[in-house]
Amino acid sequence: MKLLGIETSCDETAAAVVQDGREILSNIVASQVDIHARYGGIVPEVASRQHLLTVIPIIQQAMAHTRWNDLDAIAVTIGPGLAGSLLVGVNIAKAIALAHRLPLLGINHLEGHIYANWLEGREPDLPSLCLIVSGGHTELLLMRGHRDYLPLGRTRDDAAGEAFDKVARILGLGYPGGPAIEQAALGGNSTLLRLPRAWIRGSDDFSFSGLKTAVLRLVEERKGLSPNDVAASFQEAVVDVLVTKTVEAALKLNARQIILSGGVAANRLLRQALSQRSPLPVLFPSPFLCTDNAAMIACCGYFRLKQGKADPWHLDIAPNLRLV
Repeated sequence: MKLLGIETSCDETAAAVVQDGREILSNIVASQVDIHARYGGIVPEVASRQHLLTVIPIIQQAMAHTRWNDLDAIAVTIGPGLAGSLLVGVNIAKAIALAHRLPLLGINHLEGHIYANWLEGREPDLPSLCLIVSGGHTELLLMRGHRDYLPLGRTRDDAAGEAFDKVARILGLGYPGGPAIEQAALGGNSTLLRLPRAWIRGSDDFSFSGLKTAVLRLVEERKGLSPNDVAASFQEAVVDVLVTKTVEAALKLNARQIILSGGVAANRLLRQALSQRSPLPVLFPSPFLCTDNAAMIACCGYFRLKQGKADPWHLDIAPNLRLV
């Protein structure tokens, strides 16, 4: 089966064709990073207008070597995300599905991130402990089967990705914060500064707001600190908490492996630390599949279609959609 996936939840316009939920035939992404960098963050209205300009050319590129008659379904992100951005993707997906009489599948963006681990010829071993770390989300779930999740914990304030963006702004490193912090940390010493960790004992929840505030106060009170050392120490603190709580939860629930996903999953230190400290196998996608893309949406749609699921034409966006 071949599915066309469409992803417009935030500031990337993406389309992809995936065969049998595993083989990527095309995966086209148009980033808006340069547009939003001047504002130091994403401007929702600007993002949705840019999606309108690019979504049709991106879909045409993704379909360059696939005939419309060869498609079995259309999968599109319905949430969570920016309302204006989501509307662009959902409405064009409806139009295509209606024109070609194809099933329409509304996909949760976070579930799409998890399913990026089924691409590139891999087959995760369930039940798996899933850590989703993206710009606006940090969540732990036990995936017992397809569309069968046990929620364990989530951030109580800033997500890890948000903390990276805010600390990068404090240090004057630019936007997006994740890659900027990671690059700056390469030239820093993470052992020079001891930053706090919010462990929230007895809970699988996360909290990164206090860490962000600690960095702000440190920078204000100790002039002349190396931004590289601060970046390295901050990154080390975030990774330490993510890895420790994830491994503890996986062992407690007898998971067979750990699945890492989301934009922050592209962070090299996180990937290395989790692989080294976990006694269980750790699976994560290639970096280009960690960030927002449509191949993961098509992959997730494939497994929904196999279960006989499809959505009605009144399918709507859900900007605050939760996975469970």
